[in-house]
Amino acid sequence: MKRLLRRFTELMPLWVVSLGVLGYAHPPSLVWLKPYLEWMFFGTMLGIGCTMRFSDFRPLRQRPHLVLLGILVQFLVMPGCGFLIAKALRLPPDLFLGMILVGVVPGAMASNVIAYLAKTDVAYSIALTSTATLLSPILTPALTYLYANTVVHIDFLAMLLSIFKIVILPLFIGFGLKHFFREKVERLHDLFPALSALCIALICGMVVALNQSRIASLTGILFLAIFTHNLLGYVGGYLGGMLLRFDQRRRRTLSIEVGMQNAGLGAVLAVTHFSPGAALVPAIFATWCVVTASLLARFWARNSEASI
Repeated sequence: MKRLLRRFTELMPLWVVSLGVLGYAHPPSLVWLKPYLEWMFFGTMLGIGCTMRFSDFRPLRQRPHLVLLGILVQFLVMPGCGFLIAKALRLPPDLFLGMILVGVVPGAMASNVIAYLAKTDVAYSIALTSTATLLSPILTPALTYLYANTVVHIDFLAMLLSIFKIVILPLFIGFGLKHFFREKVERLHDLFPALSALCIALICGMVVALNQSRIASLTGILFLAIFTHNLLGYVGGYLGGMLLRFDQRRRRTLSIEVGMQNAGLGAVLAVTHFSPGAALVPAIFATWCVVTASLLARFWARNSEASI
């Protein structure tokens, strides 16, 4: 059973694509999930919280400046690139906002798995993701306001409370459950990532279903924007690591962390506070970044083996 659950989690890109196809082919099959959107993401973060440990924050305690510098690179590169790409491609307001939301959310929890597969610094990856997630109630609405307030009204307080409710609260509940009921939670350790993967796939499929009538006319420009944003994230993260004089393993870790975003959170924020159209970019980015990061991890893992 454990092996089956792990395999299910590893195949998350397949489930996202499959539910995206289902949402496009038959929107009613997933549109009905919209009222439960925040609860699905709550469940995702609760599951992640149940897999966290105090040791995940050890790099932050031992070398806090390295973690904070990595987060600085992430929140400089991704929002800035999203803004410039959206401007250069003259995206309509909802897609413009979607690009900004992709950039201002913290790194994806899946980046920790990718860091392991790429044979990079997993402890550093976990510390970056966890710390950025804890800072997201302030950083995400603040940067959204900075980059997108001229395009659409941004309610800073509403976004802050929303992120706290669907990210921080379930994360700490899960963390508490893991701490006080360790043995019982450990038995379900492989179930939580699988449920999180399913929830993210359902969210992305639902966003596709809500935007079914627009997708065909936007495919080219959307793909170009998402492809460029993701690529610049990897490149910007790696170059940022070079400027900070990180070793190669840590540069690669930062590259993965910056290029992969918690776009599922971006999609939820878009639907909750703005429009389904704004959620389209994060939903597609969520799938795309996992696919490209998996390929990058395979390349770097082989490269690491060859250099031994």
